[in-house]
Amino acid sequence: MRAGSSNLTDSEVAAFTWTRKEKIHTAISFVVIATLLLLAYVLSSNTSNSTAPISLLIGMSLGLLLERGRFCFFCIFRDGIEDKNTTPFLSVLTAIAVGSIGYTIVFGQFLPDTSTDRLPPVAHIGPVSWVLVISAFVFGIGMALSGACISGHLYRLGQGYLRAIPALLGTLIGFVIAFLTWNWLYLNSISDAPIIWLPHYVGYSGALLITLAALLLLAYIAIRRGTNSDPIRNVPQASISLKATLKNLITQRWSPITTGAIVGVLGTIAYLRVEPLGVTRQLSTTARSFMNSNQIGPETLVGLDLMAGCVAVVTETITNNGWLILGLIGTSFAAAFAGGRFKFSQLTPKNASTALVGGIFLGWGSMTSLGCTIGVLLSGTQAFALSGWVFFAFVFLGSFVGIKLKFHTTG
Repeated sequence: MRAGSSNLTDSEVAAFTWTRKEKIHTAISFVVIATLLLLAYVLSSNTSNSTAPISLLIGMSLGLLLERGRFCFFCIFRDGIEDKNTTPFLSVLTAIAVGSIGYTIVFGQFLPDTSTDRLPPVAHIGPVSWVLVISAFVFGIGMALSGACISGHLYRLGQGYLRAIPALLGTLIGFVIAFLTWNWLYLNSISDAPIIWLPHYVGYSGALLITLAALLLLAYIAIRRGTNSDPIRNVPQASISLKATLKNLITQRWSPITTGAIVGVLGTIAYLRVEPLGVTRQLSTTARSFMNSNQIGPETLVGLDLMAGCVAVVTETITNNGWLILGLIGTSFAAAFAGGRFKFSQLTPKNASTALVGGIFLGWGSMTSLGCTIGVLLSGTQAFALSGWVFFAFVFLGSFVGIKLKFHTTG
C-alpha cells in the first residue's frame, strides 16, 4: 500500500493513531532521555572522569536495546526450552558474531602479534577451571529462580518489575558470599587454571572462523528445534509515514537479528572507548566497599585485582559501570513508558523470597565467574576466550535444569 493511501482498515488506523495518553507518555519519556543526555553533557565538562559520559551514553543505548529487543538471556533460554520458540536465541548468536568481527578489528590494532604470551588489554579473557563450570551452572539456576539474569533484572526494573528489587538485593548478598569464598577457590583452583585465548593458537582469522562456524552450527540446531518459532522478520507496516514508523519502533518488539547486530556493534564500541560491556562491576564494587568499611572478610582477595573481567574495586565514587547502569535503567524506563509496557508487577512474600535466593545465586555465580551473561558470555565469546564459551554452556545447562524443575514458576 502506498504511503498516504486512504484505504487503511479500521484496525490499521487505530494501530497508527496516537491517543492523548500515548502522546503524554511519549513526551515524559523524551524528557527522561533528554535529562540523561544533559547529565552526559555535564559529566563531559568534568575532566577528572572523561569516560563517564561515554559510559552513560553506552548504558542508554544498551537499555534501549535490551528493552525494545527483550534481550533477556533467561527469557530467551526459556522461550527456546519451554515454548520451542528459538527465534529470540538468534539475537544472542548475532550479537556474538558481529561483536567478534568488531573485536578482531580492534584487537588487530592493540595486539597485532598473537604469538606472544600477551593478551589484549582489559578484555574479558578468564581462567577455565571447575570453579567456572560450577559458578556458571549456579548462575543459570539463579536465573531460573529469580526470573532473569542480572542485566535482565536491571532493564526490567525500568519496566516496573518489582521482583528485580529483592533479586538485586540478593545479588549484593551473593557478592559478599563470593568474596568470602574467593581466596580458597583461587588458591585451590583458579590460580593454576589455564587462560585460553584462541588467537594464541590459530591467529585472529582462525579464531574468527571457528567462532562463526560454531555460531552457524548453533543457529542451525536452534532453527531445527524451534518448532513454534516466531517469524524472523516482522510483517511490513501497511502505511509508511514518520508517525507510523515512530510508533512502530516504540510499540513493536524489534527484530532479534537487528537487536543482536546492534548489541554486537555496541560491545565493540564499549571495548574500544571504555571497557568491555558488563553490568556487575558497580554492584560488586558496592558489596566490596561495604565489606571493607565494616571489616568483613579477608583484608586481601588474592589475585582478584589481576584478573580480567567485571572485577570489583574499593571506591566511594560512581564507577564507569555505575553510569552505564544508570543510563540502562533510565532509558529502559523511558522506552517501556512510551510503549505502554511500564506496569508494576505484583510482589508477594513467595515470589520475593525466590527472587532473593535466586539473586544470591546470581551474585555468587557472577562474582566467581568474573562477570555475568553480558560480561563473560557476551564480551568473553566476542573476545575469543574459551572461558566465555564454557560460561555460555553451563549457564544454559543451569537454566535448562531450573526450567525443567519448574524453578521459574515458583515466583
